[in-house]
Amino acid sequence: MSDKAEIPTHIAVIMDGNGRWAKKHALSRISGHEKGADAVRTVIKASRELGIQYLTLYAFSTENWSRPVQEVNSLMNLLARYLSSELKEMHQNGISLKIIGDIERLKPSLRKKIQAVVDETANNCGMVLTLALNYGGREEIVRAIRIIMEDIRTGRLPGDELDVRRFSRYLFTAGLPDPDLLIRTSGELRLSNFLLWQSAYTEFYFTDVLWPDFGKKDLLLAIEEYRKRERRYGKTTEQIINGKSS
Repeated sequence: MSDKAEIPTHIAVIMDGNGRWAKKHALSRISGHEKGADAVRTVIKASRELGIQYLTLYAFSTENWSRPVQEVNSLMNLLARYLSSELKEMHQNGISLKIIGDIERLKPSLRKKIQAVVDETANNCGMVLTLALNYGGREEIVRAIRIIMEDIRTGRLPGDELDVRRFSRYLFTAGLPDPDLLIRTSGELRLSNFLLWQSAYTEFYFTDVLWPDFGKKDLLLAIEEYRKRERRYGKTTEQIINGKSS
């Protein structure tokens, strides 16, 4: 229908529930993360098939460093293996990899691998896959403010020209559209410091499905729910309908 949302251009996902899935199946947390990596492959493939242009996955938050060292190291090793194993698939499906977050805290060898995949896939134009690594929404905003203050101090940015659009250019997500739909799995109902600025007008979809069990069917359910919603951006329903019919 004309007054309803269409297929989202940009989907963001908080991939939650790997640990609970592992506990449910009497497996280690690492096994849960490995199974979660399979779900990542499934959702990336499904998104590409559905024509989603941008997919952003919350892979590792700034708060995740507080987890046991063994688990953190296993997550980083899993990421390294994933990047190596999926590079060919990214090329075949025209997927370009981008990273948001402060990856300076990662090991140099992992940073080098990440940058290599980003560079090698830069010219792919089928879909943009963004991984949020050592990412925190509050930290992103504070970082942007610090850079803005320096640019104003040095005259690169006149203070009276700062507006919402210019502020967005200082974020990690500069150049990416804001997410239309944000999905969170495992039944949790919070943003957990993910894309705080960018989600101002994002539609949220929460599901009890644990991330390792999340598949194409679940993605389609989320998109179908999204398409039922009316995105007004502060306008009235009548304004939206008249704007589309004019």
